[in-house]
Amino acid sequence: VIFVVLMALPAMPLPTGGISHFFEIIVALLALEMVVGRRSIWLPSSWKKRPLSKTIVKKGIPYLVKKIAIVERYSKPRLTNVTTSRLALPLLGLIIIAFTVTAFIAPPFSGLDTLPALGVVLISLGLILEDALGLVLGTIVGCLGVFLVVGIGSAVFNAIF
Repeated sequence: VIFVVLMALPAMPLPTGGISHFFEIIVALLALEMVVGRRSIWLPSSWKKRPLSKTIVKKGIPYLVKKIAIVERYSKPRLTNVTTSRLALPLLGLIIIAFTVTAFIAPPFSGLDTLPALGVVLISLGLILEDALGLVLGTIVGCLGVFLVVGIGSAVFNAIF
């Protein structure tokens, strides 16, 4: 659930002014915990004690709940042994790290961070709803985002240098 909440902002095609990088760093660290096999989230105690802002509580979370409800209508448990497998979780953690790093290195104000972040959100929803289709769709969307960031980034780099 925390991946959905933290990557929802970068997944929106809005200029975030760099605030999304903070969320992406946290997601990468949490995904690393997933790779090493932690069953519970470790966060610094000072972060655990911080309350969410009023804007997030009154506007952000209700918005996310509405969007998740839409996805939930079409979702059903598919291949639950894949979504709950002890072997799949580290692999998904690596995929989440790759997409998060891609979103982090995407050029600012380009909107290229949207697809890799959306891939993380879809993978997370696939895990929450135990729907392997969400994992597949998230991986496809995230890979498309990686190809766009690398392709457009290299084209811009070649044009400048």
